[in-house]
Amino acid sequence: MNINTMRWEPFMDLLSLQEKMNKLFEDSVSPHAGKGAEIPTGTWYPAVDILETDKDIVIKVELPGIDLSDVNLEIADNMLSLRGERRFEKDTKKENYHKVERSYGSFHRSFTLPGSVDQAKINAKLKDGILEVKLPKVENLKPKQIPVESR
Repeated sequence: MNINTMRWEPFMDLLSLQEKMNKLFEDSVSPHAGKGAEIPTGTWYPAVDILETDKDIVIKVELPGIDLSDVNLEIADNMLSLRGERRFEKDTKKENYHKVERSYGSFHRSFTLPGSVDQAKINAKLKDGILEVKLPKVENLKPKQIPVESR
């Protein structure tokens, strides 16, 4: 009886599994990976950080490479809306790109404003690709410390 035995290589199986998991993760995070020079266009969502200080609520939005003329910020019905578009550079041919991971096209983000925001004093500035929107709190709605006396 001739039995062919094959040596089991657990580390090779582990490497193969790791490669498959990396590929699966890459495809789920970057749906355009491995598709050549296709330009991802359509709706996308810029990353946002929201923080609160004693005086303001601050919204920071990542908008690198976006021209200020392509950004629209407005308030309606207690809702702050940010719209804009990242345009693909027309001076470079799509065929010259080896990989494109940034998204292009229009975006829209909306934020419900709390009643504590003084809408008349909202201001925004775009610097180094970060849009910073300051939402000042209404003075009389700020927390007031009440001293407690002992008897």
